[in-house]
Amino acid sequence: MREVNMLEAKSSLSRLVEALEQGREREIIIARNGRPAAKLVPFETQPPEKRLGVAKGLFEVPDDIDARNAEIARMFNDPEGKG
Repeated sequence: MREVNMLEAKSSLSRLVEALEQGREREIIIARNGRPAAKLVPFETQPPEKRLGVAKGLFEVPDDIDARNAEIARMFNDPEGKG
């Protein structure tokens, strides 16, 4: 943990942020008149939520779900029904 005074924080903010982004610092305390006033920490992004299985148990898949695949494929290949 590094502590900097307000003047140093104002004049070197981009360097302080870079130190956080690159992991050289975990947090930086900004002091005013020798007393801690604020804490600068890296923004932690959250990994995207898992989507696989999000609807598990919410509906049933019929046994004949693939019965009309050939018909559906023909519709995609000939959407106007001319073939």
